[in-house]
Amino acid sequence: MPIIVRRLVQLVVVVLLSTLFTFSLLRLLPGDAADAAIPFGTAQQRAQFREDNGLDKPFFEQYATWLTNLAQGDFGKDYQNNVEVSDKIRNALPVSLQLMLYAQLLALAVAIPLGVYTAYRADTKTDRAINTGAFALLALPSFVLALLLTYWVGVKWQPDIPLLGQIPAGGYQPGWLEAVFGRPTGDLGSHLATMVLPAISLAAGLVAVYMRLLRSDMIATLQEDFITMARAKGLSDRRILWRHAFKPSSLTLLTVAGLNFGTLIGGAVAVEIIFGIPGIGTLIYQAISARQVVELQSYIAIIAIGYVLINFAIDTLYIVLDPRIRRARAA
Repeated sequence: MPIIVRRLVQLVVVVLLSTLFTFSLLRLLPGDAADAAIPFGTAQQRAQFREDNGLDKPFFEQYATWLTNLAQGDFGKDYQNNVEVSDKIRNALPVSLQLMLYAQLLALAVAIPLGVYTAYRADTKTDRAINTGAFALLALPSFVLALLLTYWVGVKWQPDIPLLGQIPAGGYQPGWLEAVFGRPTGDLGSHLATMVLPAISLAAGLVAVYMRLLRSDMIATLQEDFITMARAKGLSDRRILWRHAFKPSSLTLLTVAGLNFGTLIGGAVAVEIIFGIPGIGTLIYQAISARQVVELQSYIAIIAIGYVLINFAIDTLYIVLDPRIRRARAA
């Protein structure tokens, strides 16, 4: 069986298992959708609600119905506000995607040069100082940093940055990705200004992880025979580091960056609430608070499916990044 077909089969199995686990786990929460939708209704009204929405059916029949609807783009309904969940997702998804993208780009933009430099200067005072600072960032939770940035930057300092303007303590302005979902966009500078502090809050911890991983892999790669050969040819240190050592050393970094998609969603829940950003994290918080189980399981399923798809894409990129993998699979 070709490797791509095998990966696709594994992807489908993982999606089925993750959605089944989500569906099962949420059934353990106290209360149900009928209690949340009609909290002051009679027992008969609640029973009728469960019957109308198929909540009185056997477990696997409910799961099959929900999964079929999910595959067709039907994510259920917010029964309290009588709003389709798909409409809420359409509004919130571009907001969260932009926040996670900015956080990832910011983390990589800082971590990659630091990782390469500390590998080149391994075991020096500079290397130890940078690593100490990285560990300090890693120990600082994203929501704590978000609160600190909100107060010291958004309230006390209130910097006015060229092209962006004043950095606010909260709020959200639409950005470029809303156009893909058919929503109006706003001023790009105002959008980026509202995303600076949330992106820094999410990216700080990632910088430490990415830098340490790249540093370790770069140190190992710099001991390889092909690096010795490149040095013997008289190539400059910059060319050796970025042209020959960085590419094969980035596999672990790429893997962890994909895996951190789920970590970013977890951190984004608190960060989005602190900064008043109407993303998926805020919807998850609202669904948990209102005990909207059907709505919540759709959000978690979307996150799980996106998580699996991103890691599938990263796995296929391995072949492009490292010729040793291509040769091994060709053999």
